[in-house]
Amino acid sequence: MSMLVRRPSPYDELFSLRQAVDRLFDPDFARPFVRFGRSADHGSMPLDVRTDADSLTIEASLPGIRPEDVEITVEGGTVTLSASTREERTEDEGSYLVREIRRGAVTRSIALPEGLEPDQARATFENGVLSLRIPRAEQVKPHRIAISPTSDAQPLPAAGPAPDEAQG
Repeated sequence: MSMLVRRPSPYDELFSLRQAVDRLFDPDFARPFVRFGRSADHGSMPLDVRTDADSLTIEASLPGIRPEDVEITVEGGTVTLSASTREERTEDEGSYLVREIRRGAVTRSIALPEGLEPDQARATFENGVLSLRIPRAEQVKPHRIAISPTSDAQPLPAAGPAPDEAQG
């Protein structure tokens, strides 16, 4: 029977130090309650932002918030979404065993790319999802340019006046 002897490595302490530093930057370390089904980040507003040739669309998840409690502002190339809920329960209704429903105010700001027309934006609110559509300006929308065929390597006419017209 052979016996395996493990000798301590001088790098073991470095690896354990690195693991400790990695844990400091681990999202679960910074937000310890996420792991247990409760988010410590109560002020969040999950967003989806997508773009296509015609518009930019922002969708925000706002469950339990009424449309009249949502405010959308555009200022200096930034759109700000703000929403608030009111505390509707009174303290004499009993004590909480679990309290995970967020209440209060949430705000998110998104920098808008150039070439949008915020004056033409449209917002809808359905089933707790706010959808904001901001159209692109016509001059920034992609346009298709047709290619004219040339016949037997004859160049296309140059832009500007013809040489005879320029002298005349």
